[in-house]
Amino acid sequence: MASIANTAGAAWMPAEVRQPGRLALLLRYLRRNKGLAIGLTILLLLVLFTIVGLLLGDPKHAYPLSAPTKRPPSWQYPLGTDFFGRNLLSAMAVGMWQTAVIGLLAGGIGTVIGVVLGFLSAYFGGWIDTSIRSICQILTPIPVLLIQVVVAGSLDKRDVTIYTMALIVVMLAWMGPTLVIRSQVLTMKERQFVSVAKLSGVSDLGIIFKEILPCLLPFIAAAFVGQVFAAVFASFYLAVLGLGPLREPLLGNIIWSAQTQGAFFNGWWWWPIEPAVAMILILGSLALIIMGLDELANPRVRRSE
Repeated sequence: MASIANTAGAAWMPAEVRQPGRLALLLRYLRRNKGLAIGLTILLLLVLFTIVGLLLGDPKHAYPLSAPTKRPPSWQYPLGTDFFGRNLLSAMAVGMWQTAVIGLLAGGIGTVIGVVLGFLSAYFGGWIDTSIRSICQILTPIPVLLIQVVVAGSLDKRDVTIYTMALIVVMLAWMGPTLVIRSQVLTMKERQFVSVAKLSGVSDLGIIFKEILPCLLPFIAAAFVGQVFAAVFASFYLAVLGLGPLREPLLGNIIWSAQTQGAFFNGWWWWPIEPAVAMILILGSLALIIMGLDELANPRVRRSE
């Protein structure tokens, strides 16, 4: 009888529920957060285009006098050539890689500076907080575009490189992350788990790196992507104004050179349109990723599973 009861009881026991893996959870979240999924897809396609273009094409063809001039798109030159004899397929691949270097370098430096200053200002307070907050309040009203144009215009064009442009862009790029991280740390340090850590004898650095920083990683990721967006946009309009490294095939430089040679009036429509479309896709994908990360970081707009 006991065996029969055990068998009957076992028959009524619910089957073990299998927890979905991390990949399944990620795909499920991307299915719900369509903006983030679309942005990542576009960005991945742009990365694949850049990698394939660098592998299949010769980077030397991205520079003048490497191909016949003013050729429209064809099988031999899929994106055509320009007035200066550049293969635009190679120029676009190299230019997108250089744009990515400027964006990642300037965005990374600006985010790191902002995170460090934000933590110092909010956690330690006192004269440190007053100094950092005052500097941000003084510099924030200054038009960043004007400062970047003045600095870039005062440099010798022979000395301007993509790394110089990254440093020009990052000069005032740290203020936004500083204020965002400062506001988040001000709220986080009043939480109960931080008070418990202080009572347990955890050092300030331990509280910062082990308790507060892991909770702010979504905000830091969103701030980083925002800084990359701002850096890419700044490098684009500086190059369009002719203030970038003129010999390098940056997307803005390609448009600037097409404008100076009257590409549309001469019927060379492919020359300015292709880098313009590429820049729209880059900025659009980054904007969608920023909005998706904002949903992930902000619990007020985060949707439940």
